[in-house]
Amino acid sequence: MNEEQEQQGTGTGGDFEEHLRELLAEDANAIRPAPVPYPAIRRRGTIERRRRVAAAGAALVTLAAMPVGAYALAGGEGGGNTVASTPPAGATPRTPATPSAPPAGPARPATEDQLLDGITFGQAVDGLEKCLAYDRSHTRGPSGFRTDLGAAEEYRIILAMNSTGDSNAPGDGMHVVAVKERPKQTRLICNVKDGKAKGLNTSVGSDDVPGAGPVTADLSGGKLYRQSVLDRGNWKLPFRWGVIGTVEPSVARVTVSYGGATSRAALDHGWFVASGVLNRQVTVAPRIKGYDADNKLVYDSDEDENYEKRLP
Repeated sequence: MNEEQEQQGTGTGGDFEEHLRELLAEDANAIRPAPVPYPAIRRRGTIERRRRVAAAGAALVTLAAMPVGAYALAGGEGGGNTVASTPPAGATPRTPATPSAPPAGPARPATEDQLLDGITFGQAVDGLEKCLAYDRSHTRGPSGFRTDLGAAEEYRIILAMNSTGDSNAPGDGMHVVAVKERPKQTRLICNVKDGKAKGLNTSVGSDDVPGAGPVTADLSGGKLYRQSVLDRGNWKLPFRWGVIGTVEPSVARVTVSYGGATSRAALDHGWFVASGVLNRQVTVAPRIKGYDADNKLVYDSDEDENYEKRLP
């Protein structure tokens, strides 16, 4: 090989190496990662922080505008989280309304049919209160003893009806019958005339006697269904009458027959109350019958030795 050929080979090889280095340099630039755009990232982060601050501020404004109270964020049937808002500073907390207690006073009768002749419950209550006041102002007996009948709110009014004056007690008025169970069973029959208490009959303690049946007529109830003995055979008619007494829980129905007519009594917390109007003279007392839930006769006043069957 001559010198010229060696120089050409060398030159050719040199060009190849230089070309290879250029290619490698281009590839290095192609795979080199691009420089991180720090200014763009910083600008994007600033914008995101501003957006979150604005959203938080809007949420605070919304919470401040909510009314005082608790709000449930429901999620499905199981509900959700409960968020209770905080009252604004200086606000007075609301106090839940307390249900008002029922007004004090006597209890109403079991049925409206026990308030007769247009007498309202308010009028019956007023009559009861006047009778109790009359009792409190009454002079004590020689022994100084007098039973305290208590206050009107302790009683249940079971009957209110017109009263007819007679030779013994002239002047028409109103009868009010009231009872209570504690501390002792007490029954009072009060007569009110011209807005004033004119007569009061009371019974404290049970009227039950040994061998008494499931129905017991009130021993002093006669003043509700008869007029004065002085007027025997000459009663003022028509005459409003009433019959009261006690019943045992086994009694489901009570009837009272008087003057040829029969009335079904109202049952009121262990008492029975019957009433009607007489249009003729009578000499026989009301007949009382009691029945159980099977409509079986369990009491008949005609069979009761303790019941006065004829009028005096």
